[in-house]
This record gives sequence, C-alpha cells and structure tokens, in this order.
Amino acid sequence: MGDSHPLAELERIQTQILQRISNLEVSSASLLPQPIPTPTPTPTQNDAVHDDTEARLSAILRAKGVNDFSFKTVPSDYYDWPLEARRDAVGAASVHHLCKTIVLVNTQALPSVVDCSDRNNSKYYLVVVQYSARFNAEAVKNFLYTLNEGKIAKKKFNLRLAPEETSTQLTGFEHNAVTCVGMQTEIPTHFYNTSATILCFGNKLLQCPFMLL
Repeated sequence: MGDSHPLAELERIQTQILQRISNLEVSSASLLPQPIPTPTPTPTQNDAVHDDTEARLSAILRAKGVNDFSFKTVPSDYYDWPLEARRDAVGAASVHHLCKTIVLVNTQALPSVVDCSDRNNSKYYLVVVQYSARFNAEAVKNFLYTLNEGKIAKKKFNLRLAPEETSTQLTGFEHNAVTCVGMQTEIPTHFYNTSATILCFGNKLLQCPFMLL
C-alpha cells in the first residue's frame, strides 16, 4: 500500500508529459508550410470561343450530310512542330494529309471585280494546300484562265496572299485559324493537290475527307 502513492504520482507526471508532447505536435504542425491548393481549372474565353466554333461547324457539316469528321485539340506551339510530329499528334495517315487554308487576292482583277459574287472571276479565292506541297501561284492562275475559257486575259490574274486583316474579315477566322467551312463570306474554294484534309483553326483541328466538303 505504501507504493501506491509514488506510482500514482508517476502516472500523473507521465500523463502531463504526454499531454505536453501532444500540444507541441499540434503547435509545430501549425507552423509548417501548408500545401498550396491546386486551383480548379476554369474555362477561358478562348475555350468558350473554340467550343462555340466547334458546335457551329459540326452543325454545318451535318446539315450538308457530312458525318465522318472529328475535332482534335493541340498545344499552342503545334505550328512550331515538324510535320511528322503534327501527323502523329492528330493521327493522320501521312504528312501529306496535313493541309492549310489560305485566302488569295487577285491584285490585277478588273475594277468591276470587287467581291466573290462571280465564282469564276472573283476578287478573292480560298485555296486548301498541303503543307508538304509547294504552292504554285502560276498554276492557280492558269487554272482560273482555263476556268474562264480564256475570255479573261492571263495578265488579269495575279494571285497574292491576302492581308491578314482582309482574311479575318472575309472568313471570320483569325491567323492560323482559317478553314473553308463556315466562313462569313462565300469565297470560291479550290483544293490544291489534296486527297484528304486536316484543316486547322486555332488549337483545334478538323479532319474529314475533302470530297465531302
């Protein structure tokens, strides 16, 4: 019975020590750097624009009976990649399936030719050309001369790349974002040595067989 008091005192001291240790752990934890929570990504204005564009183009294609198409999102530096890397990123059959869409202006058109109302003799033309091909403006000039059955002199066809602001105004698409589907203006479109197309608009790609467009 004489040992009960020392044991009780020892138990009390141990309890106090454990409580102090517990308090120190809590205090130390509050002083440690807290992990920075990862913010939940929120849709940006560009994402909303791309989603709207994708929905609009999808509706246009389906309305025209085109159901075999797909959209792919690519990184912002996509256009800096070699063609082989772009081919792999979008799952193209070859680099020759990768195409760009450009707006050309006929700088020698007659003064009366100011818009795209005459598809054979237009002020502007849209050309879809393979990245792997060398664009030949002279070949397009000869094609237009033949298209007009020689009634317009060849010297009245001089195709040059349209200024960026003109392209944007006519198509509604910005630089590196032009596609021949859903343009603001009905521009005569010609496919230059293409058998299939992957058309680019911004960081989105539209893939579908060209003959269906």
